[in-house]
Amino acid sequence: MYISAQKKKENIAEYILYMWQIEDIVRAYRLDIELINKHIIEKYDLPTEKKKELSEWYEHLIEMMRAENAIEVGHLQINKNAIINLSDFHIALLNSRQNNEYNALYHKVSPIIHELKEKQNNTIKNDIEVCFSFLYGILMLKLQQKEITKQTEDALTQISQFIAYLSAKYKLHKEGKLVLE
Repeated sequence: MYISAQKKKENIAEYILYMWQIEDIVRAYRLDIELINKHIIEKYDLPTEKKKELSEWYEHLIEMMRAENAIEVGHLQINKNAIINLSDFHIALLNSRQNNEYNALYHKVSPIIHELKEKQNNTIKNDIEVCFSFLYGILMLKLQQKEITKQTEDALTQISQFIAYLSAKYKLHKEGKLVLE
């Protein structure tokens, strides 16, 4: 809760990846708040009131996951909305005449995105979501200490740079420091 709020404000990309990980953690604990309290929340060095707030946050996520049928797979609408907002901003940047650097960066990474779409049988149409699915997949592989090919590492570097740039521009835009024409 505290981490997600900070990440949402500071770096939308980190927020999305963090929240996808939280969804998977909740699933790993079978949407059982008692298990989450025991194995996650109780390990935090927080005052009782803060632990209660954190537990309520997890309970709310569990309720949303059940209501949105994201119990086994999928993402919560709040997380889908973050992707949609970032994708809309991506399109606005591409259409803006003042961001040639962004256009160049996107065109450099677009063949990788196209290849990833093909590998996913074009099930994900949104370029930004394709990037996040790739980044999250790599994160999971690294957590499992699985080997990653040189080609995948190269793609990771390019997509990471692209998403980092997009996220930085998004933050400036949200702060009113970047107005698109």
